[in-house]
Amino acid sequence: MPKNNNYGFIDGQNFFKSKQELEKELEALEVELDLNEFRIYLKEKHDVNVAYYFIGYLPEYEILYTSLRKQGYDLIFKEVAVQGGKIKGNVDVNLTLQAMKEIDKYEGAVIVASDGDYADLAKYLISEGKLKCLISCSRGGSSYLLRKLHDRTRIFYLDDIMRDLYKRKETS
Repeated sequence: MPKNNNYGFIDGQNFFKSKQELEKELEALEVELDLNEFRIYLKEKHDVNVAYYFIGYLPEYEILYTSLRKQGYDLIFKEVAVQGGKIKGNVDVNLTLQAMKEIDKYEGAVIVASDGDYADLAKYLISEGKLKCLISCSRGGSSYLLRKLHDRTRIFYLDDIMRDLYKRKETS
């Protein structure tokens, strides 16, 4: 296995929702997070060679899926259900299963999610020496179950990452 061969596991729904909320908060700064920039960030800062992006599949979003693939994301789709007019495409189990299936292929996992449902996966990966870090989608929206792991692993927050990327653009 090559050195610094890390895999990213991104809860796409969680990430997208948090990204939109953070962009509203940072609107005065005109800060947006380009998914291509985020992929580069994962590679440069966390040595992520494979970035799995878990997302519900809807045919009308094929242009988005094509764009994500071109930016270097490996998409894993979840069949969606419609309940009461709302689209449900929870990817927690899919992400966890993929992280476990691939565990011997990566040196470290980077989990991008804010959902406390990932706490058990994070704890297990920590116990196996396989969790590089967590990237929680926002400080305010991060589950307590993930935040309380701060003494066992590094936790980065998407709002800080967005500000850093913004500063980098301003100085270049």
